[in-house]
Amino acid sequence: MSAHLDPRLLRGFVTVAEELHFTRAAVRLHVAQQALSRDVRRLERELGAELFVRTTRQVTLTPDGERLLPYARRVLRAQDELLTAFGQARPLLVDLNSPGLVTPRRVLHEARELAPRHELMARYESGLTGAAGELLAGRLDASFGRFAGLDPALRAGLDHQPVRFEPMAVVLPEDHRLAALESVPLAELAGESVYAGAGNPRTPEWTGLARLLFQGRNIDVAPPAPLAVGDEEFQRIMARTRNPILAVVGFPALPSTVVRPLVDPVPLSPVSLVWRKGLTHPAFDALRRAAARLAAEEGWLRRPTGGWIPAGDDVLMASHD
Repeated sequence: MSAHLDPRLLRGFVTVAEELHFTRAAVRLHVAQQALSRDVRRLERELGAELFVRTTRQVTLTPDGERLLPYARRVLRAQDELLTAFGQARPLLVDLNSPGLVTPRRVLHEARELAPRHELMARYESGLTGAAGELLAGRLDASFGRFAGLDPALRAGLDHQPVRFEPMAVVLPEDHRLAALESVPLAELAGESVYAGAGNPRTPEWTGLARLLFQGRNIDVAPPAPLAVGDEEFQRIMARTRNPILAVVGFPALPSTVVRPLVDPVPLSPVSLVWRKGLTHPAFDALRRAAARLAAEEGWLRRPTGGWIPAGDDVLMASHD
């Protein structure tokens, strides 16, 4: 076995082990699949061990691969910490959930101003629950969303910083009976079925917030719709169902729709910056500072009189005041 293992080979191995798919791993690493396959074969030669079982249908770890994985992760974590200490940090990967969400995008832009020498990369995957597993596995550094809506087992490995009580809104077809109103009282949605991502495995924290909001108000959460990928497909599905869509103020209107704030009471979506415990990165420090600065300057954590928020969310948001 070679006395000097190239960390690049270990990073390629870890990425394939996490994806169990060479093509997806190559996309994550921004390398050609053939180059990644060569690196894995080279690592296997240097270690004198087969790390993966490859068939035409699947890739699985061998017992030696399983044994190597925790060691490789520790080596890469130490390398990242060393580079961070000397100002050569890797890019910080931040999930903004959706291009239509204003708050995460503003925080990221502010952080880039605070840390111009570091690279902060945006990703748009939608949903804090979907991001949580990626955070815990180290494939993602930070995300935004409703921390209280995560399963407690996920929260145990994560930390959060409250960013905003974001007023909620509803997206309506432009010919809907409520579209002419400047704001929509919650009572006016009685009898409606409102789309809130039901059935989407990435966003149960949002669907759960909607259920709490609608409880006792004769508002139903619309049944699951086909999971649409991309704005065009989402618009097509929503145009066909014609269900109002639960959103936040500032969400861009889709074609032939209007966005109206909800009132009486004003429902609030609690937004936190979320990361895995123990994360260290100079750009992450800038991200936290940016979130705190905007929250203070914009009054994002001031709750409007009569604003609605679930009790459990209120406790978690207050715990970081």
